[in-house]
Amino acid sequence: MDRPVTRPGQRDLTTGPIGKTLVLFALPTMAANILQSLNGSINAIWVGRFLGESALAATSNANNIMFLMFAAVFGFGMAATILVGQSFGRRDIDGARRAFGSAVGLIFWSSIVVATLGWIFAPQILILLATPGEAMPLALTYLRIIFLSLPSSMLMVLMMMGLRGTGDSMTPLWFGLLSSLLDMILNPLLIAGLGPFPRMGIAGAATATLIANVGAVAGLVGYIYWKDLTLRLRGPELAYLFPSREVVWAIVTKGVPIGAQMIVIAVAGLTMLGLVNREGVDTTAAFGVTLQLWAYVQMPAMAVGAAVSAMAAQNIGANKWDRVEATTRSGLIFVTAITTTMVLALLVFDRPVMALFLGGDSPALPIARHIQLLATWNFVLFGMTMVFFGVVRANGAVLGPLLILLVAMFPVRIAFATVMKPVLGVDALWLSFPLGSVATFALSALFYRYGNWRTAHLLVPHAHEAAEAHCHAQATGDPAATLHPLG
Repeated sequence: MDRPVTRPGQRDLTTGPIGKTLVLFALPTMAANILQSLNGSINAIWVGRFLGESALAATSNANNIMFLMFAAVFGFGMAATILVGQSFGRRDIDGARRAFGSAVGLIFWSSIVVATLGWIFAPQILILLATPGEAMPLALTYLRIIFLSLPSSMLMVLMMMGLRGTGDSMTPLWFGLLSSLLDMILNPLLIAGLGPFPRMGIAGAATATLIANVGAVAGLVGYIYWKDLTLRLRGPELAYLFPSREVVWAIVTKGVPIGAQMIVIAVAGLTMLGLVNREGVDTTAAFGVTLQLWAYVQMPAMAVGAAVSAMAAQNIGANKWDRVEATTRSGLIFVTAITTTMVLALLVFDRPVMALFLGGDSPALPIARHIQLLATWNFVLFGMTMVFFGVVRANGAVLGPLLILLVAMFPVRIAFATVMKPVLGVDALWLSFPLGSVATFALSALFYRYGNWRTAHLLVPHAHEAAEAHCHAQATGDPAATLHPLG
């Protein structure tokens, strides 16, 4: 059994002060999330300024499709992160490599198939989405190129999540920065044909993303081998890229429920948007600006949740349950402090910030400020929920969080907004957000305290177990089993 050695950016999350380690691990993850959001916002500005509303609508349709693709990758990536983290905590480096290699192989070959089918059936997909006729040709061009970038972008997400499982949150930040910079720089050059670059229109926006993803992935792979990071595969280890049935079963059974959590949130969001749209253009514009700001307010929660999950996975693998409990406490304190600070800052400076989007005289501005006052505080509870979810997922418990989200999003949030709207008016929509967060927080806290998540394991077997499984498989003629969901 190998012991981890010091490598660039890597942290052994099973030792040292928990609070300091958590903060240092979470901050680069939060910075990477902010960078990704800024990249999307800036690229939308380029498309809107150079190509107009139809092009912007086309990219929005394509991005909605990509969100569903990435929901699955996020789930598989989180499952791989748990496996890598637990193996790393057990000092089973070969197990971490087997888990990571299997996830990479599964995602890469699957993404090739999806990209091919996406290119072929892109027109039918856009028709199903009721894409406006004037945006259809632009959307088709953009979507087909984006599908070509799918394998590299999925691998990028997966590799970053795997590295975080080893305690390395800095390397994903640097290569996320590289990808974002390439994308932001190439977008205007390829859209407008500036300098020696060809004028490609909306195809240029998609091509910029393709080049940025491929370049960042190539650079990250080269860096992993150059620095000999933990997850590099050599020689016989390259066989891990062809996962067995057991590998697929383990990752899919845990990854699909995690990805489904994102889909539940997205569907609830679309349902709420439909309710808001009925209130007129000013209310819709106000809600749209609110969502832009909320995207940044929720980033600390997402980053701390990911950091807590990685730390908990390593300590579960090391059987240090006292540190798992301490990680939960530190995560709750940290996320509450930083999210509360951001919420208060937004409430104090909401008018000048929103005026950047709406203009100081917009009739939507007071509506947006009212929404902020009623609903933004819910992200404090959201942050604490992400900590609880991150810890229980670190031990492979994924169905509990999914069921909690289903209950909180639909029987609670959407039902309240629909039933109480005749009584409270449009305020019922805004109050449904904190009500849903209260329900999610309460249920997640109860699940953390009383649920059976501590017995729900997802582990890579030790090397000698894998060898025995391999010998047995050779004797029976079946592919070697290298990964088993236990419990």
